[in-house]
Amino acid sequence: MSQTTAPFPAYLVSNTDGTVGAAFTTLAEAQLDAGDVTVRVQYASINFKDALAATGKGKIIRRFPCVGGIDATGVVESSASPRFKAGDGVIVHSHGFGVSHHGGYAARARVPADWVNALPAGMTALEAITIGVAGYTAALAIDLMELNGLAPARGKVLVNGATGGVASVSIDILAQRGYEVVAITGKPAEAAYLRELGAAEVIASADLPQGSKPLETALWQGAVDSLGGAPLSGLTRSVQKDGVIASIGNAAGLEFTTSVMPFILRGVRLIGVNSDNDPALRERIWKRLGTDLRPRHLGRIARVVPFKELPGAIDAVAGGKARGRTVIDLGSAA
Repeated sequence: MSQTTAPFPAYLVSNTDGTVGAAFTTLAEAQLDAGDVTVRVQYASINFKDALAATGKGKIIRRFPCVGGIDATGVVESSASPRFKAGDGVIVHSHGFGVSHHGGYAARARVPADWVNALPAGMTALEAITIGVAGYTAALAIDLMELNGLAPARGKVLVNGATGGVASVSIDILAQRGYEVVAITGKPAEAAYLRELGAAEVIASADLPQGSKPLETALWQGAVDSLGGAPLSGLTRSVQKDGVIASIGNAAGLEFTTSVMPFILRGVRLIGVNSDNDPALRERIWKRLGTDLRPRHLGRIARVVPFKELPGAIDAVAGGKARGRTVIDLGSAA
């Protein structure tokens, strides 16, 4: 076990008489949840899911109180797992982290070893958290899409919700792999940012072709969809023959309506992407993130803020006022 005994800062999400809120506090190591690996946290990030959890706008937290933050990077302080030793640089994400198990918004975390991955060779803790669970999800989506026929020579790839965390990393990875990426955004003023990441074309959401026929003009060989709802419905109808869509979010709605025609006449493939993976898959994707799927513009994607500014940064993400990845510097609080 870790020898750390001094209380440490944390940002705790609580439920008081049905009202969800979050506040800074201090915890003792004995208050951490059970796990094989204790980590001194250096960085965490704010995902849309984190913002919903901390503000109570979404029913995300499954146990109160709970330290928020669904991903974190840091250094192993102690480990009961043979896979890790003190001093190892690691990233933690997914499963119950920050949802039903104390997460990354604290100077320390203790977690099951299966939730932990070593940082890829040559990758810093800041680079790894800029990727984080969002970038891992993007890489997993692209991995699955390529296994289902996605290839640079086959046509354009659409990425919607383009200024978000998953989408920003998706654009970066796809562009460096030679794809012609079309970024769809509700923030046209961010076109320069999206082109810097590698988007060949930027289209305002309002200018995207609309239609309601069972099959529309085939425009894309594939798409990374973070919106769900009506945008996903439109994608199923406008993807070309044997095209593939990765579904990774629901910012525009939980439900969508379409017909079977895209699937039986064009062979469209709709793939769900879930980051709660077993250790073998996690290891394979993180190795790819350190090699052939490594994003090229992490410094452009990241906005780093000190721990004390976490509440305001959460409000910005919840209000759709952030772009890319908002990274929280826990080193400023330890």
